[in-house]
Amino acid sequence: MQGRKRTFYEFFAGGGMARAGLGAGWTCLFANDFDPMKCVTYRDNWGDADLVQGDVAEVSVGQLPGQADLAWASFPCQDLSLAGGYKGLGRAGDNQKTRSGTFWLFFEKMAALKKEGRAPQSIVLENVYGTLTSHGGADFVEIIRSIASLGYKLGAMVIDAKRFVPQSRPRFFVVAVRSEISINAGLIAGQPCKTWHPKALVAAHDLLPANVKKSWLWWKLPDPPPRAATLSELIEDRPTGVSWNSPEVTRHIVGMMSDVNVAKLTDAQLAGRRVVGGIYRRTRPDENGIKRQRAEVRFDNTAGCLRTPAGGSSRQSIIVVDGDRIRTRLLSPREAARLMGLPEHYKLPPRYNDAYHVCGDGVVVPVVRYIAQQLLEPVLDAGTTRPTLAAAE
Repeated sequence: MQGRKRTFYEFFAGGGMARAGLGAGWTCLFANDFDPMKCVTYRDNWGDADLVQGDVAEVSVGQLPGQADLAWASFPCQDLSLAGGYKGLGRAGDNQKTRSGTFWLFFEKMAALKKEGRAPQSIVLENVYGTLTSHGGADFVEIIRSIASLGYKLGAMVIDAKRFVPQSRPRFFVVAVRSEISINAGLIAGQPCKTWHPKALVAAHDLLPANVKKSWLWWKLPDPPPRAATLSELIEDRPTGVSWNSPEVTRHIVGMMSDVNVAKLTDAQLAGRRVVGGIYRRTRPDENGIKRQRAEVRFDNTAGCLRTPAGGSSRQSIIVVDGDRIRTRLLSPREAARLMGLPEHYKLPPRYNDAYHVCGDGVVVPVVRYIAQQLLEPVLDAGTTRPTLAAAE
């Protein structure tokens, strides 16, 4: 591996955030996305030489050149989350019933590559935390069982982006490596650790069949350095693409807060400095059980998880408090991009909802870089020259 760039395929590529995180040491051989708007964004930032626009079901194995070092797939998450009603992953042969069932289309490509002797050296899957509990853990079992059946040893981690950027965004990552590749013993733990393996992941692992557990690894990564950026530092007084709300609209938003959230606002007013927070609108039952729209605020210098703008309630607003002066507005597209760890030169779509959608649907760039730097690159660069898995056991 030394002396050449590592290669990768980027499935469900969106705006190319996995590509941004992998960085200059990696070469993209193939990228694919179905959404025309996201494909325009991808081309604006990366060119179109490697991008195939269209349904992943229509992608042929012949369009996947060579044998990649990595296949990255951030497959659609809607049906593994509350927003999609927890419809779930579906099952092989049932691909069109759920959006998250596109995982099986990706799996079919990997299985076909294996038959041709071109299976990627590694695979990374990324999705929402709800993947661990979807269908009582059955979807997790299917994902792990399927990838292991292709001849990979693998493990999973939950990484919250708030360790790297001021956004709370826990995500589930599966990292799989071809079984014949030896792995440095220092990258494998004998048991789960609280940092990367929360109780929900351990419980999901316990559901795996015994033969699949033989392929399981508890990945061992160092703690990342303390996060440098705060939400306050990323928020602009003169944003582009959004305007500050009128005092009347701000009073209306404050009026939607519960007593608990009003108390948070009061504390921010008494702080004696500029305080920045994030606001989401939620539907909550009141003291009489009647559902009402509420404005929920957080002032911990970390934004809530960015989501796609499927209706105004899912778009995050910010609130800036400086004593008696309170201002509110939507998060700007550039601020959303910063919360995803994208560089300032990253080109966003001109329409607000499109820009927010690209960001809300993406993977956080520094998280990708961390996984690549701490795990993928050491494994791939070492090849079979490092201590074997057996040495770690």
